[in-house]
Amino acid sequence: MIKNNYEKKEASNWRKKAGSDSADQELGERVYTSRLIGQNPDLLMHGGGNTSVKVDRKNIFGELERVLHVKGSGWDLDVIEAPGLPGVRLDPLIKLRKLEMLTDEDMVNLQRNNLLNSSSPNPSVETLLHAFLPHKYVDHTHATPFLVLANHPKATDNPNVEGLLLLKHGHFAFGSSAEESYNLIVKHTNEVADYFKIKNSTSLRVRRPMSKLDQLPILRGVIAEVNGKIDTAMPVFDLRNGEDVMNFLKRKDLNTLEKLGMASPDHVLRTKGRPLVLLNQDLERGKNGIKAKVIEFQKNYQNYFKKQSPNATEKKTMLTPDPKHAWIEGIGILGIGKNAKEAAAAADLAEQNIRVRSIGEDSGGFRPLGEKDMFDCEYWSLEQAKLGKGVAPPFQGKVVLITGGAGTIGLETAKAFAGKGANIFLVDQNATALEKASEILGPWHGSATCDITNPDEVKKVMEKVIWQFGGIDILISNAGSATGGGLLELDESIFRKAFELNFFVPKNFSLAAAKIMRDQDRQGQILFNISKQAVNPGNNMGAYGLPKATTMFLMRQLALELGEYGIRVNGINADRIRSGLLTNSFIKSRAKARKVSEEAYMQGNLLKREVEAKHVGEAFSALALMERTTGHVLTVDGGNTAAELR
Repeated sequence: MIKNNYEKKEASNWRKKAGSDSADQELGERVYTSRLIGQNPDLLMHGGGNTSVKVDRKNIFGELERVLHVKGSGWDLDVIEAPGLPGVRLDPLIKLRKLEMLTDEDMVNLQRNNLLNSSSPNPSVETLLHAFLPHKYVDHTHATPFLVLANHPKATDNPNVEGLLLLKHGHFAFGSSAEESYNLIVKHTNEVADYFKIKNSTSLRVRRPMSKLDQLPILRGVIAEVNGKIDTAMPVFDLRNGEDVMNFLKRKDLNTLEKLGMASPDHVLRTKGRPLVLLNQDLERGKNGIKAKVIEFQKNYQNYFKKQSPNATEKKTMLTPDPKHAWIEGIGILGIGKNAKEAAAAADLAEQNIRVRSIGEDSGGFRPLGEKDMFDCEYWSLEQAKLGKGVAPPFQGKVVLITGGAGTIGLETAKAFAGKGANIFLVDQNATALEKASEILGPWHGSATCDITNPDEVKKVMEKVIWQFGGIDILISNAGSATGGGLLELDESIFRKAFELNFFVPKNFSLAAAKIMRDQDRQGQILFNISKQAVNPGNNMGAYGLPKATTMFLMRQLALELGEYGIRVNGINADRIRSGLLTNSFIKSRAKARKVSEEAYMQGNLLKREVEAKHVGEAFSALALMERTTGHVLTVDGGNTAAELR
């Protein structure tokens, strides 16, 4: 099941890159094998697992000290670097074995006091186990087969060990070299996989197109409504509906499996102990059926907290009683999070857990963490200490769809919103430009190439947004083109085409988005890129200005009609922005016609400064943050008296 990817040549390269110091070379190979483990999701995923190596290093006095390099908090093994394995003086850690007890806070404090570099991240919470094991290299994973075994009623211990099985948790292996320890991780995992007849890797991140998705925006809104205030951001979803997932949801013992805990304590932190389960009978009742199940989940979680919190040694603060993953009959499973990254992590772990549950149950029983242990993991004192620290970015949880998203203004707008925590969905007809724009934005965003003038394509785009994120919070209708020419000479077909792109596209997208926002019933925003042409027409630019003026009226009309749903509708009027509309050749011709330099033409405003695409993107972002503003047009032109709104 698990392929051994260790290559001596590559390991040697990592040692060479680390320099001439033998301790650094050991650490270099430790990084290499850590990445091999981290890059296989059937061994571990999303910050789970840890690795270590013990070396000798000279301190500032030239004295040799034993040092443990162990994975640090905030680092994932699949992309770890040497700084992600901070060095801790080993002897003070070994000395802790003499103590009868040690609080988590004292453990963290002592580990930090013995870091070689005071700016290093906190060492793993399992540092002491790595320290107490005598072996040079230690690897810890949460392999799928081992999670089946760790939660199996027949799991036992064996005194003749070359590894450890931590019940309800995971697997440790160790050796005198990085290669030996890694080889044992793979060997042990494959032996357990053979025992349970697990032949294939876990199928992760399969998301197949489907049309039955209307319930997801409703579910987004309901979760926020039940568990938050009126302005609480909705969660972001990550849908998984591969064959394995859909087959699992057809199991006759689903009702039993849903009540069991997670396969590892690490998973509880990201997924809570149980899923929200929505069956066809719940979905058929629409919002009422969905809301009833979310309220039931909330009450069950509150009762769980009330039952377990009195047993804790210190006061606990209840986490939000909202679900972090869901099983939905006929649709798939959902990861649920504050943003796309968090939702994806929950979805990955949910996929692994349903496989562990089904294999375990079919092989003699899935017996995971009990409720008390689950509570202790979820409400661990070190996790509780993090509550209330840090401020969420203003657009966290917001899904923003941008038409013309691969263009100059569209991309700058996307960057402005993504920089404040939003998850972006770009729409553009240029596939090559869209691919480049997506690379610039990075992961956790989405895109679609389509002919936006086709009403059927608009519907498909909205389905893709729901398919990827669960719904939409902000539409930025940005796509457009500047068609020139005098009206007396302009061909009718060209005039109609200009109206199609500059008015009907914004109209079709805004109405489709508004319907989704209305289903979510949690407010929303529609922002239009209008133009100064809407109020200050230019000579021979009627085919551009007329649909833009109509779009401005559309903006005001929608603000009037959608206000009762809390949906705000606003616009931006920009002028002279270098983009696909205002090309270098166009700038050159206009400057020549006015007998000024290109620089003077672009600075032809009251501020005598060129207005750039990034300023438009920042203006969209600022307008989106104006929570009590609707039906408004914000001008971004450096000052143009003739284009001022009166």
